[in-house]
Amino acid sequence: MGSTVFHLSSKLAEMGHRVTVITRRSGGNPPIVEGVSVIGVPWAKIPMSFTRSYGRHALRELIKINERDNVDVVHLHCPMVSWDDKQFSTCHSKVAPVVSSMHGTWLGERDGLLLAAKFGEPAVWSNPNDIAIRFLAKRYAKFENSAVRNSAIIVPNSHATKIDLETRYDAPDNWDCEVVHWGVDTQMFVPPHRDSEDQAHFESEMRGRYSISSETMLVLAVGRLAARKGHGMLLRSFKRASDTTDVHLVIIGRGSLKRRLTKMASSLGIGDKVSIESEMDFEGIAEMYRSADVVAYPSYYEGQGLIPLEAMASGTPVVTVDHGPLPEMVDESVGALFEMGSEEALAQAIVNECSSREILLKKGSEGRNRVMEKFTLLGNAESFLEIYDRAR
Repeated sequence: MGSTVFHLSSKLAEMGHRVTVITRRSGGNPPIVEGVSVIGVPWAKIPMSFTRSYGRHALRELIKINERDNVDVVHLHCPMVSWDDKQFSTCHSKVAPVVSSMHGTWLGERDGLLLAAKFGEPAVWSNPNDIAIRFLAKRYAKFENSAVRNSAIIVPNSHATKIDLETRYDAPDNWDCEVVHWGVDTQMFVPPHRDSEDQAHFESEMRGRYSISSETMLVLAVGRLAARKGHGMLLRSFKRASDTTDVHLVIIGRGSLKRRLTKMASSLGIGDKVSIESEMDFEGIAEMYRSADVVAYPSYYEGQGLIPLEAMASGTPVVTVDHGPLPEMVDESVGALFEMGSEEALAQAIVNECSSREILLKKGSEGRNRVMEKFTLLGNAESFLEIYDRAR
């Protein structure tokens, strides 16, 4: 969510608009972008409850900003902010109309965690945030319902999220709802230059670091080390794939599950074929996307999911689930889809994708083309400018 706000704000400012971002106060310094003001407000560091405290402080700050300089439109990002009916009414009457981006739902998050538990992910309920979602999702869903009923325009980040909203909440018959898929940075995430000495040097160093040959197929997984991301199933599936194919798996992500996943890989007998990186900057991740042969994304729930698009923008095919919003971005022409929860299907998809470098290159090229046509930052900015005008 932070990435989408940063890129949208930057692009809008680049197009000549003035943007103020009200975010949670932190110890770090926000990135400096010309035309974008960033204001940090207090928030209670309590799972899920922070959305209410942050929302209250954000509304107060909005009113102050509007008193100094009229605000044209307020773009809310849910479920990061939880407002009730009264707060929406206050914003409409004292500030400006509200456009609400829906980055998935709390109830969807809860269902994803329950699926993760069903399919044997390690330590599903060890994270305080996940425990809070399990027991409080229904309570906090009422604030998403307020957003659906009270926003001038609702903008789900996928058709799957739109269906989620229609199914779970009291959407008005005449609601204005438009799906806008988030795009990715197509200048950072780019295909490899096959004749580049720098690219060749990076790949040589990287393969040396992981002790793998130039013939070994590299499978990459990027994402927070959390239960609903499906890393446990990925390891079990990778064990099957590695029995018949020369492959190495690199997982990049922060989170509390690194020790458990490392232990799991060892117990499966694939400890020497799996590497887990907890610290890597965006440039390093972009290089890994370019160097990987396949990106695996076995998440149990996403509102949209940007990892597949980052991989596709980098010219790398994606293996992901045939569930939720993922098929809206990925199909057999840019990668492969596998049945949710099926270790055998995921393993077979990895083996199939790694069977031909020529086909991988073709799929990678098609993936890059698809991102450039449908999932760009400029496209996001243009879509939201039309939505803002309509909301006013």
